[in-house]
Amino acid sequence: MTEYGSEKMAEEEQNASAEKLKEKANNYFKDKDYENAIKYYTEALELNPSNAIYYSNRSLAYLRTECYGYALVDATRALELDKNYIKGYYRRATSNMALGKFKAALKDYETVVRVRPNDKDAKMKYQECNKIVKQKAFERAIASDELKRSVVDSLDIENMTIEDDYAGPKLEDGKVTLKFMKDLMAWFKDQKKLHRKCAYQMLVQVKEVLSKLPSLVEITLKETEKITICGDTHGQYYDLLNIFELNGLPSITNPYLFNGDFVDRGSFSLEVILTLFGFKLLYPEHFYLLRGEDTPAFPSTDSQTCLCVVDKCQDLKCLLCEGNHETDNMNQMYGFEGEVKAKYTAQMFQLFSEVFQWLPLAQCINNKVLVMHGGLFSEDGVTLEDIRKIDRNRQPPDSGPMCDLLWSDPQPQDGRSVSKRGVSCQFGPDVTERFLEQNKLQYIVRSHEVKAEGYEVTHSGKCITVFSAPNYCDQMGNKGAYIHLRGSDLKPEFHQFTAVPHPNVKPMAYANSLMQLGMM
Repeated sequence: MTEYGSEKMAEEEQNASAEKLKEKANNYFKDKDYENAIKYYTEALELNPSNAIYYSNRSLAYLRTECYGYALVDATRALELDKNYIKGYYRRATSNMALGKFKAALKDYETVVRVRPNDKDAKMKYQECNKIVKQKAFERAIASDELKRSVVDSLDIENMTIEDDYAGPKLEDGKVTLKFMKDLMAWFKDQKKLHRKCAYQMLVQVKEVLSKLPSLVEITLKETEKITICGDTHGQYYDLLNIFELNGLPSITNPYLFNGDFVDRGSFSLEVILTLFGFKLLYPEHFYLLRGEDTPAFPSTDSQTCLCVVDKCQDLKCLLCEGNHETDNMNQMYGFEGEVKAKYTAQMFQLFSEVFQWLPLAQCINNKVLVMHGGLFSEDGVTLEDIRKIDRNRQPPDSGPMCDLLWSDPQPQDGRSVSKRGVSCQFGPDVTERFLEQNKLQYIVRSHEVKAEGYEVTHSGKCITVFSAPNYCDQMGNKGAYIHLRGSDLKPEFHQFTAVPHPNVKPMAYANSLMQLGMM
């Protein structure tokens, strides 16, 4: 055999091994084990780095795990290898949508429509994306430097009439009471709507309460006291009720801290946020809420015949996307805006947006434990005083401490790296160690990421993640968790729970049509 023949045979054997790894990855993907899918797609690429399909498949797996930045890189690489690979354009458009890069997404949707002019799904996605681009351009055109008038100024709540046939809960003399909260939770559980007058009353009141808080809330637990810390709830109202069933209702003696991402994805976001706001009004000194990425959207359910990793698959409806969730862009794409408009009005969504901007960014417990939604910072030297000084009453910037608090993630290796999400950064154990030492803290608690067990302890116990939305988006199969911290030792105690049944309303039911489950 010639030298060329030997090399050719070796290459064929290597490619065959890569195909086996890809098939293994596909099986993990079908089982929704995206981390292992990524692992084996990566190994396949090490053997055959010129295969566009491998990059495209790994791009989707990254999307499933909210790694939008990595997904964008892989989709782009797939197109560099094969500019005619149409699914690559879909992947890249989805990644850009998740990152809020609507013009870039529109360009790729235009390419798909040009190649497949009779594809109705492609046309729909192009039209929806084009609508968003035009809307954003209009918003920029009418923006001014003047202070924006608050929705509150245009409300006449006192003259709103509660109809005689309304049998639901009402505020007592305009105030939230424990009886009101119990009635409200039962009312919501039966899928009934709180009267708009009561909802507006709550929003106006909670805005006033939150606006008086600092960006960094600082509390002290006595030795005999404990607090429960919950992570993302993402509109999963029935799982929120289960937390209260397992752990007791909030009270002066049973305080809670909910660490952002209350809404979006789950289709009972209004019920979640109004319940949380109600308890904030009832126990303002013992019930705490922090701001989330105001969180990228989540996984779609692929069609029965396509799991998006089949090489020759032409079903372009099996894309998905993700994002962070007390911000207008996220709420618009991932369901909360649509839900509020469907159940109430666009005006009420605007008021929610105002309220979300007043949510504190972090909380320090006993000067030793710092809680934030995302994580630590893109640069060393940030202090607690720097957090206190952040002007949070705005949409999050693209970089800086506020962005990092909402968006960053830990990584196992030292140093910092480019964010897998395409926003903020990833920080290593050494970054955590330096921050804690400089600020005389013991550890941080953050949320922001799905964890199979509902929580994860990393960085030698100094970085804890807690996530409280079990079986996230009805398909991840993860547990939920919450943490008890006691004033006596501040040692975290983890409590896990599983998802409970909910009415037959799918996640993302109110999302922008580009992001809805079953369409991406």
